[in-house]
Amino acid sequence: DDIAITHLTYGKDFARAIEEKQVAQQDAERQKFIVEKAEQERQATVIRSEGEAEAAKMISEALKEHGSGLIEVRRIDTAKDIAENLAKSPNVMYLPNGQQMLLNLGSGARPQS
Repeated sequence: DDIAITHLTYGKDFARAIEEKQVAQQDAERQKFIVEKAEQERQATVIRSEGEAEAAKMISEALKEHGSGLIEVRRIDTAKDIAENLAKSPNVMYLPNGQQMLLNLGSGARPQS
């Protein structure tokens, strides 16, 4: 024999308890995710710090072995990067040192009498 239950209702207290349990489970999962994310960020920071320490050690060894050539190369690379960024900016103009240049900076100003 088959039985079909078509209308089944629960009391308000029971429905509220089920909803509270679901909310509590969602909060627990959210907290678990936050803890896992914090752990991953901590591990990434440790790995990044270890890499930076290794790089600093390698640079120090290179300086001992080859002198200050590495610093000069880095200085040139940095100057090149700065020059490229300035060249792309429409608000920056290079003015050579020691040359007289007259710029019309007040193009809309009225002459004073």
